[in-house]
Amino acid sequence: MFRKDQISILIVDDEEDIRDVLEIALKDIGYTVFLAENGKKAIELFKSKRPQIVITDIKMPVMDGIELLRQIKRESPGTEVLMITGHGDMQLTIRSLKYDAIDFITKPVNVDILEIAIEKAIEKIVARQKLAEYTQKLELLILEKSKLADHLSSLGLMIGTISHNIKGLLTSLDGGIYVARSGVKRKDNKTIQEGFDLFEQAVDRIKKMVMDILLYSKERKLNKTAINTKTFIKQIKEIIELKLKGTKIVFTCNDVNFPKTLYFDEEFMLAALINILDNAIDACLTDTQKKDHKIRFEISRQKDQLTILIQDNGCGMDSQTKEKIFNLFFSSKSTKGTGFGLYISNSIINQHGGSIHVISILGKETTFKIFLPDESK
Repeated sequence: MFRKDQISILIVDDEEDIRDVLEIALKDIGYTVFLAENGKKAIELFKSKRPQIVITDIKMPVMDGIELLRQIKRESPGTEVLMITGHGDMQLTIRSLKYDAIDFITKPVNVDILEIAIEKAIEKIVARQKLAEYTQKLELLILEKSKLADHLSSLGLMIGTISHNIKGLLTSLDGGIYVARSGVKRKDNKTIQEGFDLFEQAVDRIKKMVMDILLYSKERKLNKTAINTKTFIKQIKEIIELKLKGTKIVFTCNDVNFPKTLYFDEEFMLAALINILDNAIDACLTDTQKKDHKIRFEISRQKDQLTILIQDNGCGMDSQTKEKIFNLFFSSKSTKGTGFGLYISNSIINQHGGSIHVISILGKETTFKIFLPDESK
């Protein structure tokens, strides 16, 4: 409930004596009061002071009370307007009620009746405010329930996807152990190594899946810091070179013309770029048409924008696959993919205020262009 000193009232009447009497009475009760001698002045005052209640005479020069009522309701439908009428003004009074005046008071004005009418107007203002608050709370509750439903749906899909991938990973682990044991029985070092290679691949995929799940479930604000670009690129090189061990894929990284400093969340951005580079590695390994495979990584600055380029000459993608690559749980790698990686990469880039553009030609190449705002200056 409003205190009286929180309520402001605009009194509009062309008779100065009536304005003065009402002002004294209402100020004595505790209300803040503004005065205007006609409708035109009242509109100007209303726009600057925004009173919750307007008390206006119906018959006035320059602009009458009916037109004032219409303009106030058009400007502020929540403002309550009380009409002061003379005897014989019944038709005007009915018109004012049609235009949503809350009540009318006849002349000579009885202050006690006026106070009751004002309290009625305040009750309506309070009720409207409470309704707006309840509506807002209800909307928030509906939104929360909708988010919860979406989250549960995603959780169910995630559990199903993870279960499916875990089965595949366990099969790979079993296969690696079986091959290694066979080699041990036959004392065949080559077969033992093949078994360990299969085992290592399965462990690497388990590690990646767990890291993707942790990134997906982690909700935190970005921890943006200034990062030395050479150090950041060195980290990427070391990680990718380990992943490329045993393959013939050539990884090139620009060592010149990149900005000295980057400004973003290092942990998240590293994860985003490694996921995209993993995708490039898989594209090269999948491609059996070409003998020489290359992955190119570049960071450059153009005006106030950073551009990160990741390009491979692997298997490429058709238009349908390209449209879905950033969808949660979508994977074109059968049991080898979790459907988390590129979704997470896109989310991280978006969180940094950036975007990813993909150009791909099936059977030839794929280019990921990442555009980020340059905040390092």
